[in-house]
Amino acid sequence: MTIAFITHPDCLLHDMGPMHPESPARLRAIDDQLIASGLGNFLLHAEAPLAQHEHLERVHAAGYIESIESRAPHSGMIHLDPDTAMCPDTLKAAQRAAGAAVLATDMVMKGEAQSAFCSVRPPGHHAERSRAMGFCLFNNVAVAAAHALEHYGLQRVAIADFDVHHGNGTEEIFRDDERVLMVSTFQHPFYPYSGIERHSERMVNIPLAAYSGGKEFRAAVETHWLPALERFKPEMLFISAGFDAHRDDDMAMLKLVEADYAWVTQQLKAVADKYAQGRIVSSLEGGYELHALGRSVATHLKALAEI
Repeated sequence: MTIAFITHPDCLLHDMGPMHPESPARLRAIDDQLIASGLGNFLLHAEAPLAQHEHLERVHAAGYIESIESRAPHSGMIHLDPDTAMCPDTLKAAQRAAGAAVLATDMVMKGEAQSAFCSVRPPGHHAERSRAMGFCLFNNVAVAAAHALEHYGLQRVAIADFDVHHGNGTEEIFRDDERVLMVSTFQHPFYPYSGIERHSERMVNIPLAAYSGGKEFRAAVETHWLPALERFKPEMLFISAGFDAHRDDDMAMLKLVEADYAWVTQQLKAVADKYAQGRIVSSLEGGYELHALGRSVATHLKALAEI
């Protein structure tokens, strides 16, 4: 199956300092693993365009977008919150990350690829409609989902988020939109200390205790995600693909391994094949232990491609 792999060199230029875990080395680790495994030869490579205002304004307030643009520094670094900073190249990287999500959606909807993976940074799922936080400026997966809904007229899309942190931004953007189902797992209690409020029946958030592993994760998916997805029958599936729940990643305390990421990708692909003509767009979120990140992304892509 044709899998698009979308990225851009601008995403390497966003830099929040030498000690920050969300570093350019993350994308290099993914590229290195694709080369070492030979998997890169089986992917359809594409460069991310810059997201346009019309794409961003579907999920972010116009004033917020303008504030991000106006605060972009010409030199040095400015902080949007204690964890999230901008350097002179951050704005363009964030525009590329969101633009990758739009291009991925276009390629999949037009049949140019069966599914797509966006290897981009900054990540997005913590970005709310009018707030940057948790390393995120624009909510890339939300931009993609909104593009499918508004540009292509889909009626039901689902977002699956297996990052170790709850995708509070994605929930805040879509919790009142009946066209969107979100299913997620995350460590709790843990940053951003959300996801258990039950704002909507379409927000199927399953907290996992620290030190939970594949057994608990798979049970959550089988017991909660899959029945919700079956009921909803999404016409397209989006994935917030965070790999920081890996047991080797010391940013958190879950214990997933590559086999768990392969399994959940296979489960989601089965849903997409049944209801959504196989259409999946996946976008990188977290994952900070570089070797584990590279291996996990390769495993995710192999499962999408059925190789």
